[in-house]
Amino acid sequence: MDKDIEKILLSEEQIQARVKELGRMLTQDYADKCPVVIGVLKGVAVFYADMIRQIKVPCEMDFMAISSYSGTSSTGKAAVKKDIDVDIRGRHVLILEDIYDTGNSLSFTLEHLLAKEPASLKVCTLLDKPARRKPGITFQPEYVGFTIPDAFVVGYGLDYNERYRNLPYVGILKPEAYEK
Repeated sequence: MDKDIEKILLSEEQIQARVKELGRMLTQDYADKCPVVIGVLKGVAVFYADMIRQIKVPCEMDFMAISSYSGTSSTGKAAVKKDIDVDIRGRHVLILEDIYDTGNSLSFTLEHLLAKEPASLKVCTLLDKPARRKPGITFQPEYVGFTIPDAFVVGYGLDYNERYRNLPYVGILKPEAYEK
């Protein structure tokens, strides 16, 4: 798999250091709130596992799945493939996301969860790729791990056609790996 990586953008050590920093912020901001921490599958799985262990306050875990990608590009249409199980009405909710890219999926997710009437709803994303944001999408996550350039990235949960998720770093995929 490493042979398909053009460049390591974020090392395993950089990611773990930032996850610890985010964990300290979230622990402070959610003290005495017992948030519901919702992971948006599948890409968030690795980040979620590391992040949840750094949040040092009681919390509940849940997951949902939103689909809007086909290969390397967004279809522009999001749909719920798996909804949350926890009732979040009146609860403090934190969404963990792998990457904030075009904004379509996250906007859809926020609207979907806001309809369930949480007390608060905030987003923590590992990666923010502002160059890909669609016009009219102005939402900015409250917590951002790293702002990255407009490159196709994989690893640490992110994939291309379900491959590369298990890389311990975030790397830029060589174009020839996805233009085959």
